[in-house]
Amino acid sequence: MAQVFDASAYGRAIADVYDDIYDTTMADTSTESAVDRLHKLAGGGPVLEFGIGTGRLALPLAARGLTVAGVEGSAEMVEVLRAKPGGDRIPVTVGDFAQTRVEGEFALVVLAINTIFALPSQDAQVACFRNAAAHLRPGGRFVVEAWIPDLAAFRNGTALRLLSLSEDRVFAEAARLSPADQMMYTTKVNLTSGGLRLLPANHRYAWPAELDLMARLAGMEREHRWADWRGAPFTDDSRAHVSVYRR
Repeated sequence: MAQVFDASAYGRAIADVYDDIYDTTMADTSTESAVDRLHKLAGGGPVLEFGIGTGRLALPLAARGLTVAGVEGSAEMVEVLRAKPGGDRIPVTVGDFAQTRVEGEFALVVLAINTIFALPSQDAQVACFRNAAAHLRPGGRFVVEAWIPDLAAFRNGTALRLLSLSEDRVFAEAARLSPADQMMYTTKVNLTSGGLRLLPANHRYAWPAELDLMARLAGMEREHRWADWRGAPFTDDSRAHVSVYRR
């Protein structure tokens, strides 16, 4: 029997340490570059962020004068957002962003930092693209940031990688691959002097071409694809992509 998808599970498990872990382990991801790019793509129009989380992108976009709203699966993540300066002024609907509708038409819908893969099936991901398109005004854009699956990193279907190492923290990830289902089951291990914390997450990964087809099914066409938020060319060696789809 298929497991029921709980949109709140990831945020519930990680909300209290999400910002700390992001700052520690994802220094190669430039928030400033992402905000610059999204601000330009929005063209002054309103922005809706799927998986708004703790407001890493939404708060600086709002500070630049854009109207920003969000959909978030986890009430715990929204609580962290609300506690930040300006966080109480961003309307957030708690729900599954593959299905949840909010009022209004938007110039830009954003789904950043691999969150498309949190949806558990191809059907759910197709529904997410359709939900994004339904929120866009004519000519509006849907932006997806995601990693490129690296199946060569796995041996006998498993992988272990060190994400960061310092005198007071070891942060690693154990992963198991199921290629038949395009599923990756991961548990991050956060080891500090204060103790051990396990952070599980499942990913239904998809290739860029598959995401392009999902966009076409939703009535959108790919406008851009970059290797990062700074606009580096997407090549055979790219390990991630930022894709822009236009309604």
